[in-house]
Amino acid sequence: MTKKLLTLTLGLSGSAIAAALVLPAIAQESLLPEGFGSPPETPAPRPAPAPTATPTPSQGTPPASGSVAPPAVTPTVQAGDSDDGEDEEEVEPGTLKYDLPPGTRRKLTRVGPLTPDTGGLVPDALGVRGQYAAAIMRHTNGNLASRWGQILLRRALASALDTPSTINGADLAADRAALLLRMGESIAARMVVQSVDYDRASPRLVQVAQQSYLATADPAGMCPYVPAGLAHGDEHTWRLASGICAGLSGEAGPAGWAISRVRSSGRIKNFDVLIAERVLGATGAGRRSTTIEWTNVDRLTSWRFGMATATAVEVPAELRAAAPDYMRSWTVLAPMSEMADRVAAAPTAAARGVLSSDAYVSLLSAASEVAEPSAELADQVALLRTAHAGETGADRYAAMESLWSGATGAAQSYAALVATARAAAGVPTSADVDDDPWQLLGSMLAGGYDRNAAAWAPKLAAGSRAWGVLAVGAPRPLGGTDAGAIGNFAGDDDSADSLRSKFLLAGLSGLGRIDAGEAASAARSLNADLGKQTRWTRAIMAAAERREPAMVALIAAAGMQGEWAKVPPYHLYYIVRALREVGLEAEARMIAAEALVRV
Repeated sequence: MTKKLLTLTLGLSGSAIAAALVLPAIAQESLLPEGFGSPPETPAPRPAPAPTATPTPSQGTPPASGSVAPPAVTPTVQAGDSDDGEDEEEVEPGTLKYDLPPGTRRKLTRVGPLTPDTGGLVPDALGVRGQYAAAIMRHTNGNLASRWGQILLRRALASALDTPSTINGADLAADRAALLLRMGESIAARMVVQSVDYDRASPRLVQVAQQSYLATADPAGMCPYVPAGLAHGDEHTWRLASGICAGLSGEAGPAGWAISRVRSSGRIKNFDVLIAERVLGATGAGRRSTTIEWTNVDRLTSWRFGMATATAVEVPAELRAAAPDYMRSWTVLAPMSEMADRVAAAPTAAARGVLSSDAYVSLLSAASEVAEPSAELADQVALLRTAHAGETGADRYAAMESLWSGATGAAQSYAALVATARAAAGVPTSADVDDDPWQLLGSMLAGGYDRNAAAWAPKLAAGSRAWGVLAVGAPRPLGGTDAGAIGNFAGDDDSADSLRSKFLLAGLSGLGRIDAGEAASAARSLNADLGKQTRWTRAIMAAAERREPAMVALIAAAGMQGEWAKVPPYHLYYIVRALREVGLEAEARMIAAEALVRV
């Protein structure tokens, strides 16, 4: 019972602990909202003085930075503290009453935890088309091809944005938080939810609030929303929540009644009732111990994830493996999760952009210090140590190569580059490396170390893959960027349909780093139509013309759903061009470079 109670207590403050420990960092199917047509087919981590990174690319996240604390509300004493002598209103068992002074109440006209001073975008960055923005959010699945695209979108969604007059601020916050949850950004989602006072939450925000607190394994966070949830949401899950909240308040009778009522209804699987009883038992209000058996459970839902994580109930490996990627990211960000589960999910989170390079390395290092780490983890951490502190640049580079070549799968391979970002940035240009060190440069740019990468320009042969990565990723244009160099690059391009070469042309054109005539010549050689017009292209360029960086980031994300191999080159061109026009050139460069590394 002591272990259960301790784990539940950790769960109740999971976001705060995660913020301290973890620094988060197509042609697709027709997933775009109505009006987009059918497509054809965060601040950067701040390194130590050396190596250096350009500060503009946004790799941090609001919950990770620790610079913005989630808005808090304080429970008041329920008896004998009324200023006017009137009796306090009755409070339903299983709910909490909060009393906010008028001066501390937040308006719905501007919602979000991040201000420009703390890394957020400007308040008017979303523009005035609220319903349109909400529709795009609802139709974006959260599985983005680009790590840097996710980092930028997270920053945009967590910014303190003005609410357009066409939509309710609480509803827009709900759509923002829901998309963040699908992206795996559980802590950022919770912070957006907490940016709206609970008694101003719309029915939709109430439901998203429940998901956010489950994703952060914090059952107590649902308590203020219980009355609205019972009135407007799934009565049975909220009835279970009310029982848990009654137990947290020491009201064993109402807690047991609420749980029994849900069980007798037969509307919820008995397993979900049992796991709620497990949480109730951890509060001391449960009347019997509860044994959790996963025998007949076929999938891991957010309810099961949140309740199991909060009470240290072990989830079968096969259920975790079958869980969606965003839930793996929730696992990494939940410090009360088993370390082995966090390490197993970390590569996916790092490749997606949920974990920064430093956070990923810190997690692996912490895991290696637990009793009897696996041989695979011990070897990985040993190579990382050599990569960061080897005697010579050649030793460090050799260790990095071992990490890169040892990774299996697309996500794991890119996660290996993310893990070595700081180490790669520290390799001197005099070190003995490959003739075409594109992975070394790709690793630096995965962490935003673009100035360190730019120092390698004199060492690169024009037309090599490393040259292409740097041509779009460096802070300043490289010389000799013309159709001939792109032709040389294409000569060694082993990607399907020369997609990598088309991405290079798209990135250079979007950044304005190639002459229009040279670009046209290269486009003809590659059979690439970067000027293709669709409703999506017109939408993102219109947002750029209106100087709406948050809207540009959102539309860009909608155009990068799925895998890089399915992103049309003209999508990358318009994304890079639009981001550059709204003052996000650093992010545009990182996205373009990432495309060349991951294809």
